[in-house]
Amino acid sequence: MTEAQRRDRAPQGRDWPLWEVFVRARRGLTHQHVGSLHAPDAAMALRNARDVYTRRGEGVSIWVVPSAAIVANSPDEKDPFFDPALDKVYRHPTFYDVPEGAKHL
Repeated sequence: MTEAQRRDRAPQGRDWPLWEVFVRARRGLTHQHVGSLHAPDAAMALRNARDVYTRRGEGVSIWVVPSAAIVANSPDEKDPFFDPALDKVYRHPTFYDVPEGAKHL
């Protein structure tokens, strides 16, 4: 498929899918959500995200994810969703005995 054919098949304007943008800063270890943008495909979303969200060269890595691919729980259901974690006492740091000589805990 030629570039012109791909361009003709790409969604136009408002029909472009929404992409969520995550950027890792030069001094950071994690990617942070910085915003959203519309683009016809992943390659264009990456280029647009670079131009919009890293203009001052502060980013070292960019992730773009289709908004439709993100699944989240409802804030209204936070109590029943997270309640099972409270039943697992072994996840709390008080469950473990710290051996003598262990550093940096």
